[in-house]
Amino acid sequence: MTTRVGPDADPRTRVDGLGWVSRAVFPDDRVGLTVGGAPPVGHREVARYAVVPSVARARFLVPLGAPRAGAASLLAYNALRPPKVRAVRAVLGGLARFGGVGLASFPTLTVSVPAGVSAAEVLLTERLAADLGGRPLLAACGVRPPDPNGKPTLQLFTADGRPRGYAKIGWNDATRALVSAEAAALRALGGVADVADHPTPPRLLSETAWAGQVVAVIEPLPPAVRGVPVDDPPRIAALLAVARRGGPAGTPRPLAGSTFLARLAELAARAAAVESAGARAVAAVSALAHRHGDTGVEFGHWHGDWVPWNLGRHAGRLVAWDWEHSAPDVPVGFDLAHDAFQRALVLRGESADAAASAVDGHLGRHGERLGLDVAQRRLVADAYLVEMWLRTWRLADAGAGWNAALHPALLDVIEKRHSG
Repeated sequence: MTTRVGPDADPRTRVDGLGWVSRAVFPDDRVGLTVGGAPPVGHREVARYAVVPSVARARFLVPLGAPRAGAASLLAYNALRPPKVRAVRAVLGGLARFGGVGLASFPTLTVSVPAGVSAAEVLLTERLAADLGGRPLLAACGVRPPDPNGKPTLQLFTADGRPRGYAKIGWNDATRALVSAEAAALRALGGVADVADHPTPPRLLSETAWAGQVVAVIEPLPPAVRGVPVDDPPRIAALLAVARRGGPAGTPRPLAGSTFLARLAELAARAAAVESAGARAVAAVSALAHRHGDTGVEFGHWHGDWVPWNLGRHAGRLVAWDWEHSAPDVPVGFDLAHDAFQRALVLRGESADAAASAVDGHLGRHGERLGLDVAQRRLVADAYLVEMWLRTWRLADAGAGWNAALHPALLDVIEKRHSG
């Protein structure tokens, strides 16, 4: 691949984030993409984007031709962003209000289609507009470095700047599975509006297959939503509402013989068949069963990525998004464990060993409010760590690559705990 830039350069040939996003959003070769020049001969222009701040350092694709939509793409939900990002977006949003004039200093990406070819046939934005009722839509997109676990996401707006949805694009095995899982989770959560303490999830607006990809359009968050502080204490009532979906507390069941343990064993066996470290996972599941098999625990649903940056507040109610790892039939307490693990690993930059200790501490402080005694808290912590390594393997096996913070370090942590 080449990284040249010029009037005839197609950004899909690039190896950076702009190339990755362009290939995901415009996979059909009939679509023409040109930076800084006119469309190819025989093509008609159908859309234009400002490439901010430059082709070499692209961070945003801002739609041109509808200033209110362009501004909204930069200003919507700015309160959820870190202060530095918020400030940059505020400046750019102000420029976008002046349309192409305000963004004239940035390169322009022109999208075109051949004469005689319907835009609805080759453009994802046209397909999504049809799915959402037929009104024309403009799309904006953030640009990040290529990430095999990342999903290019389109912000969809009407010309007057009204947000219509977020389109997540699953483009490889790992991300297609995540997008499909979130769509399934949001469909299942359609009846939780009246469940006391259950966080409000966004609605699934559409799910479609497109050019070998899976695309889910998620309802926009409420405009006035505000993020929760990263040091917020755990919301135990909300965690229990997620686990029980409005039902009563479940009767504790032994880990041995549970469908949860059977699933872990099946995943570990699959890992062992294709990955040398998989044998260690098989041993970890066996040790988990030996150590905790007789311990009874309540099983229920979990969000799967319960962290402060996936939570907000609106109209006095908790809002939760990014349900792509949600699943049923896990030990109640997994979301509490995940919250502690990710705060340590991501927010504080600690090791997998320290993050595992943070899980123990979090469960020790708050687990009793979930109905967990000492033995159950140990089971939840040990089972969660095995679950997390298997998630890490599953994503790697689907093409996302290994998370260096968790492999092989998390297996080392698990083995040390089981031998202690």
